[in-house]
Amino acid sequence: MPHYPTDMRKHPEVEAFFDPATHTISYIVWDRATRDAAVIDSVMDIDYAAGRITHAHADRMIERIEALDLRLTWIIETHVHADHLSAAPYLQQRLGGQTGIGARIMEVQETFGKVFNEGTEFQRDGSQFDRLFEDGDRWSLGEIDCFAIATPGHTPACMVHVIGDAAFVGDTLFMPDGGSARADFPGGDAGELYDSIQKLLSLPEEMRLFMCHDYGPGGRDIRWETTVGEEKAQNIHVGGGKSREDFIRFRTERDAQLAVPKLIIPSLQVNMRAGEVPTDPAGNPVLKVPVNGL
Repeated sequence: MPHYPTDMRKHPEVEAFFDPATHTISYIVWDRATRDAAVIDSVMDIDYAAGRITHAHADRMIERIEALDLRLTWIIETHVHADHLSAAPYLQQRLGGQTGIGARIMEVQETFGKVFNEGTEFQRDGSQFDRLFEDGDRWSLGEIDCFAIATPGHTPACMVHVIGDAAFVGDTLFMPDGGSARADFPGGDAGELYDSIQKLLSLPEEMRLFMCHDYGPGGRDIRWETTVGEEKAQNIHVGGGKSREDFIRFRTERDAQLAVPKLIIPSLQVNMRAGEVPTDPAGNPVLKVPVNGL
């Protein structure tokens, strides 16, 4: 396993914001010493049937950042989400900060640029984001050293971001009773996902893990925080030393039964553009619906 520069002495503050419409958890993370903050996996609200986009979820986060007197320096996406739209441009316009995502975003852009029949004006080089992270890349949040772990499998560009003793795992893992995310989207791979999860589980057992989604399996209350130790022991898909072969078999059979996410069409178009809504030649916001393309 790669060696990552963990520093469990650093304990950032973390505040979660749950979006019930998409079961997404967004986070404000900050360094108490400097008040520098990051937003992880923001949400932009959409009424898809009405074609209406609003920003109530992001506004809640903005209000909290201002109330805490924080300075937003980073807006991080753990991957190109297929189930909700990013509010990154809205947050950046209001509060500043750099946007960032995994460097393999270019593969996602190439794949879905074809699906949505995007023209040459859609750049497939990741330039819509301020920072493209490679495996092991380091960055800072105030006085806290942070780093990125490439965790492909759900999508090629998935990254886990470690900030002190807190890791934001995106869709690499769910809570122990939720298991893991699907691996059947274009560019996904169940074997890669298993390997990525093992990288994550090689972190210190007391490392706090923060989920991007929770669906309350069995009717339990929504939860989003666990630890590496709990996942290693209890995760229903990979815990207890389950083998790579068993995981691939299970994940492949399970994924074949899953429905397409309800917001996949608007989400992919927007999120591969770092949260910007595509426009027609007249500059009007517009979304495409590919027929038999997904």
